[in-house]
Amino acid sequence: MSHIPRKNHFPDIDPVSLEHSTHTATHLKQLIGQQGSIPFQVWMHEALYAPGLGYYASGNTKLGNYQNQAITQGLPGDFTTAPELSPWFARTLSRQIKQVLQASGTTAILEFGAGTGKLAYDILSTLNNSDVKYFILELSADLKSRQQEKLAGFNGQVQWLDALPKHFEGCVIANEVLDAMPVNLFEWQEEGSLAEKHVSLNEAGEFTWLKQPANAAMVEKITTRMPVFPAYASEVNLQAEAWIHEMGNWLKKGVAILIDYGFPQKEYYHPQRSQGTLMCHLRHHTHDNPLIYPGIQDITAHVDFTAMADAALDSGLEVLGYTSQANFLLNCGLMDLLAALDPQDVARYAKEISPVQKLVSEAEMGELFKVLAIGFDIGEDLLGFTRADRRHTL
Repeated sequence: MSHIPRKNHFPDIDPVSLEHSTHTATHLKQLIGQQGSIPFQVWMHEALYAPGLGYYASGNTKLGNYQNQAITQGLPGDFTTAPELSPWFARTLSRQIKQVLQASGTTAILEFGAGTGKLAYDILSTLNNSDVKYFILELSADLKSRQQEKLAGFNGQVQWLDALPKHFEGCVIANEVLDAMPVNLFEWQEEGSLAEKHVSLNEAGEFTWLKQPANAAMVEKITTRMPVFPAYASEVNLQAEAWIHEMGNWLKKGVAILIDYGFPQKEYYHPQRSQGTLMCHLRHHTHDNPLIYPGIQDITAHVDFTAMADAALDSGLEVLGYTSQANFLLNCGLMDLLAALDPQDVARYAKEISPVQKLVSEAEMGELFKVLAIGFDIGEDLLGFTRADRRHTL
């Protein structure tokens, strides 16, 4: 999602959204009341995915579209993503997908968390191949409904899944999926022990942090990834690692392309990144307090791509490429595609190019977002990683 600088104030929240957040908070308080405290991973899962209450499981407008609304008008939703910014993202990504399908002799695409359906729409329009079958696994009923409306013209090609497939061959797409998976929060104590952060209630009935001793499994996992930095807080995404492990069971042929913001492990647990990467998105404002506005704000964490690559290798998959989003798009021929635009048509050219610059600029999404390809060798180098492949940094 596109990051906008933090504000010291929060936007006005409408009464309906505030009421929804109150209902979600009541649900979370009941969980805490039953157990005394809950690990942050549980909090994040419930705040995002509790049926009818969680951010992704209710009818919030989550995604803003820069293409259809001027920024000065105030964007709807809480964040925007690369497919919403510009159709050139999907058109360029389609070149990589086409190579994977042709080289692996497959005709299926599986997208996780398809948002508004914009990415799927633009990919199918670009490929223009009725033999391609497009599968979507979407947890949000609201977004699934929007996807079905958006993709109605491809009705014979698109199918929604309710669970992971037992067997899949083709190209898997996960754009900004890993960052929304619930994370465990930990903190190194001054004496060198590891604590896991839980959420509890204070005497006033407000959500508050509670530190509990981390279990042996978490201590072992964290100590193999970073040295002890007293008073250092960060996160570990065990659910994302498990998700990739599981992919090793059901992906039988083809390639998965994972696009998200994050770092290799040495950068992720850098001494200067002492407060972790947890971030919340509320009406296009970013802040770092996940304990407020439950159910109506997004909660995310950057991705430890080394951990994702290790999980892939452990599950029998190969790591086929890793680079920045900018390098990936340029390798896939973004500039060749843009050459079709007429620079003499100044108004249209500016409208098309401005969002593309956000996709590739080092100061915007181009460097912060990375692309990791895992799966099976297709017999030729993947197009998106022909130059500046950074697997050696993982």
